[in-house]
Amino acid sequence: MKHTPSRRALIGGGTAALTLVTAAFAAASTHVGPSADLIAAAKKEGKLNTIALPPDWANYGEIMSTFQKKFGLKITNANPDGSSAEENQAIVSLKGQDRAPDVVDDGPAFAIQGASQGLFVPYKVSTWSTIPASMKDASGKWVGDYWGVVSFGVNTKLVKDVPHTWADLLKPEYKNMIALNGDPRTSGSALAGVFAAALGNGGSVSNVEPGISFFAKLKSSGNLLAVDATPATIASGQTPITIDWDYLQLSYKAEAKKQGVDWQVVIPSTGRYGAFYAQAINANGPNPNAAKLWEEFLYSDEGQLLFLKGGTHPARFADLSKRGAIPASLLKNLPPASSYTNVTFANDSQQTAAKAKVAAEWATKVSGT
Repeated sequence: MKHTPSRRALIGGGTAALTLVTAAFAAASTHVGPSADLIAAAKKEGKLNTIALPPDWANYGEIMSTFQKKFGLKITNANPDGSSAEENQAIVSLKGQDRAPDVVDDGPAFAIQGASQGLFVPYKVSTWSTIPASMKDASGKWVGDYWGVVSFGVNTKLVKDVPHTWADLLKPEYKNMIALNGDPRTSGSALAGVFAAALGNGGSVSNVEPGISFFAKLKSSGNLLAVDATPATIASGQTPITIDWDYLQLSYKAEAKKQGVDWQVVIPSTGRYGAFYAQAINANGPNPNAAKLWEEFLYSDEGQLLFLKGGTHPARFADLSKRGAIPASLLKNLPPASSYTNVTFANDSQQTAAKAKVAAEWATKVSGT
């Protein structure tokens, strides 16, 4: 479980349908790849320090394994269940140490915050021109790697009436059943849940108060669990309904099936919120060349398709689609395209404002701590 979660005409002015994503590319793709000098320099360093990358999140397990085999570098992945806040803090607290993270995969608000604090060094991968301008910091301090939509995951063996709207979640039959993926004060995925609940309850990406109020109602009704959703809690039946990214729910579905759990993934009919996570390189990381090579791999066709295999929409999805580079078998694993219409995204200022609002009100209105 990664407590950090795809922000602007992918998030732009605050709202955008999925169809706008495919129109966001202004330049034809040029696939140069990493230079021989960069590969040699990275191999000389011999290792890469990542942080907060659960193997079952966005297919990071296969991504890390493939990278290590391809380039012969050893990855040390610290605190795999950590939050975006913890990722950024590790850059600060471990500065100058060999175990400091070389790269981070932050939720949007935390990527923006880290860039403003000078934690990241600018870097533009060779496929930079095929990434929508709306998904990257113009100077290269961070760049979106994949995006998803907030969804409901439902254990249909324990939940007979599957919820399809935010209002459904308030039904008494869901007492002690609903869980978020973390605390929205530190978790990007949980904060996305607040955004989505706001959209489903008369709010907007500029006004998340209705989302906070919604979770206060869930808590007072007894429906909201004080437990973070994880693959383990899903498999055990402890969290029969979860609010989380669609790509995580899809990965849970495959694992849950092995445990005899029928896990259904539902993108709500109202209040559809999407956001992307962002890669950034530690400005003082111990392995700067390995960090750059990691970024080159993630934004190559191979890396982007591995993200897609994990149920996410990779940043270069439109470019890959345009060139016919996406195997049909990968597309079949995603929810129907109709589920991704009328998706709303938040821009930088809306992310920052929502983060501050939740930080100020969550304890008194929802968690009690």
